[in-house]
Amino acid sequence: MKILFVASECAPFVKTGGLADVIGAVPKSLKAHGAEARVMLPVYPALRPLADKAREVWQDADLMGGDARLLACRAEGIDLLLLDAPHLFDRAGAIYLGPDGRDWPDNAERFAGLSRAAAAVGTGALKDWTPDLVHMHDWQAGLVPAYMSQISNQPPPTVMTIHNIAFQGLFDRRVMKKLGLASRHYTRDGAEFWGQLGFLKAGLAMADRITTVSPTYARELMLPEFGMGLEGLMRHRRDDLTGILNGIDTDVWDPANDPHIAAPYSARGLKGKQKNQRALMKRFGLRDGDGPLFCVISRLTTQKGLDLLLEALPRLVSNGGRLALLGSGERGLETGFAAAAHKWPGSVGTVIGYDEPLSHLIQAGSDAILIPSRFEPCGLTQLYGLRYGTLPVVARTGGLADTVIDANEAAMAAGVATGVQFAPVTTAALEDAIARTCDLYRQPAVWTAMMRRAMKHPVGWDTAAGQYMALYCSLAGSD
Repeated sequence: MKILFVASECAPFVKTGGLADVIGAVPKSLKAHGAEARVMLPVYPALRPLADKAREVWQDADLMGGDARLLACRAEGIDLLLLDAPHLFDRAGAIYLGPDGRDWPDNAERFAGLSRAAAAVGTGALKDWTPDLVHMHDWQAGLVPAYMSQISNQPPPTVMTIHNIAFQGLFDRRVMKKLGLASRHYTRDGAEFWGQLGFLKAGLAMADRITTVSPTYARELMLPEFGMGLEGLMRHRRDDLTGILNGIDTDVWDPANDPHIAAPYSARGLKGKQKNQRALMKRFGLRDGDGPLFCVISRLTTQKGLDLLLEALPRLVSNGGRLALLGSGERGLETGFAAAAHKWPGSVGTVIGYDEPLSHLIQAGSDAILIPSRFEPCGLTQLYGLRYGTLPVVARTGGLADTVIDANEAAMAAGVATGVQFAPVTTAALEDAIARTCDLYRQPAVWTAMMRRAMKHPVGWDTAAGQYMALYCSLAGSD
C-alpha cells in the first residue's frame, strides 16, 4: 500500500516539537507491515542541502504566487517529497514564526501551498507514484481533502491526525479566493469556524477518518474543556475517531547505545546511570541531595503546567529534591525559572533554549521527569523517561494517563507501577506528587524495581503501526 504523509516538520530534518518525531518514525515502522510511505515536507533553509541533491518530479509555475517544484529523495531511511517553493519557505526565522516572534503573515498561503501540492500528488500528478491513501497531520495539512475534491471526483481516502487541537490554523475568510479554495467549502459542516477559515476544521470535517495520538485524548476531545471549540464536531464524528497511542524511535532513544550520554546502561546494568547523573549535575551546577534529581524538558507554557511547578519549587527543594530544566517559551516562565536558579543555587539549574543532545543527557542523568500538563494529547518525554529509567511524574490527562502506571497501593502490590500520576492539575496536587516521589526514592529497593520495570515497558511503534495499517486497509479496501 502506498501512503502519502503530509506534514510541516519531520525529525531529524526540521523539528519544533513532538510532531516531528512522530513523522520521522511512523513511516519507517510501517514498512514492516507492507506499506510504502512517502513524507511531503516543505524545503525550509535547513533542508536546502538535501533538496539540492534531489531529483525533480513535479512543478507548478504558480503555487500561491510563485514557482514551485517537488523533489524526491531518500534520507535517514525516509522517502521524502520536498516542496521547494522559495517564496513560501526560504526565509530566516522559525518555520512558523518570523524574526519578531510573531506568526508569518502569509502562513495561510504557505501551508495552503503545501496542501495543494499534496492534493496534486494524491490525485495522480506524479508519473511513477500515486498514493492509495493520504494521511494529513495537524492544521498545516488540513486543506488537502478540500483541494483534492476540486481536482477529482474520486480522490483517494484520507486520514486526518490531530497532534494538538489547540493549534487550528485560523485565518480571515477573505483569504479563500487567494488560496483558490472554492466557496462551497465555507460552511458550518466544512471549513467555517466562527466566521473564520479553519484549516484544521476543514480537515476534520472532510477527512474520511480522524485519529489522534492517545485513546484518552480522543475521549477528551469530545468535552468542552479539551475540544477548543471543536468538541461538537468531534462528538458528531465519534464513530470516525480513533486514538492511537504514539511511540518513540527506540533506536534513537536507547540508553545502551546513546552517543549523547556520558555512559551506557540498561535495565540489567544501571551503574552507568550514576555516571550520567554526575555529568548532569556538573553541567547544571547542582549539588548532592537526599532527594531525587527531577528534570523538565519542555516548551515553557501554561499548557504544560509549568507555572504550577514554579509555585511548587519550595516544596521540591525542601524535600531534598533538585531540578534540571531545559526549555524555552513564555517570557514570564523563562524569567521565573532563571530567578529560581538564582534563589536556590545548587538545587535548581536551568538552560533556556533547546539542545537535542543535552536532552538525552538529562533523561539519562535524572531520577524523575516532571510533566504537570493541563492537557497533553500524548506526550513523548514521559516515554523517553520510561526508556531511560527516569520515572515520570505526570498529570492524569491524555496520553500521560495512558502510558504511566501510578504507584498507588494496588499497582505497587501487583508490581506494575512505573511512575506517579496526580489529579486535579493544581499546585497542591503537584506538591503531593513530588512528596510521594521523594518517599519512593528513599526506598532504594522499591525505586530500583520501578526503574527496571519502566525501562522494560513497551514504548516503540510496533503496536501503533499495526493499528494504522488496519485503519488504512479498512479505507483502501486492502487485506
